[in-house]
Amino acid sequence: MAYRETAARSVEGQYKHVKQSGGRGQYAHVCLRLEPLPAGTGFEFVNEVVGGRIPANYIPSVQKGVVKAMQSGPYAGYPIVDMRVTLTDGSYHDVDSSDFAFQEAGRAGFKELFLKAQPFLLEPVMSVEVTTPEEFMGAATGSICQRRGRIETMEEKGAHKLLDGIVPLGEMFGYATVLRSISQGRANFSMQFERYEAVPAAQAEQIVKARRAANKIR
Repeated sequence: MAYRETAARSVEGQYKHVKQSGGRGQYAHVCLRLEPLPAGTGFEFVNEVVGGRIPANYIPSVQKGVVKAMQSGPYAGYPIVDMRVTLTDGSYHDVDSSDFAFQEAGRAGFKELFLKAQPFLLEPVMSVEVTTPEEFMGAATGSICQRRGRIETMEEKGAHKLLDGIVPLGEMFGYATVLRSISQGRANFSMQFERYEAVPAAQAEQIVKARRAANKIR
């Protein structure tokens, strides 16, 4: 299933990537602000660092790290959408800072903050159109509602009824067989992607548990 992750609230914080081994160390310090954006907006990265607190050549490194983190979110392992990430401040080391260190700081810092931003799952929902003889309209309507769907409109189409509804994609598997069964093969349907909507909390919890058990969250 093509689930997505996003967040419900804004958060701010900082992260330091510091490693010291026998040779050259690693150092990168970033201060980030995460803000949810309206559905469908996508991803925005904003740089507010001033005064050379982080050298200009390391700013894209932070962005690369954030983008990498968003490809597999820390909540359920799905891509993250509709977030603005602002780099507000930070610091560097003349010797130990590098492109890699700032990528790691951006990646790890984003993941840590995202889990504090009330993350939740989004699922694709489909616009479903069912054409059925009137005698099977009740059964067809029930078949939509049983799939966490809702009927948007009902209208006549000749001797048939036309039902337009919204149903999560995950609930539509096997629907063709069900519809044939309840209508004696006389009803049909079509569907197309409509938008993403929040997954109900109880179901999201089950999905996250299953993903964690399958080691899909990193």
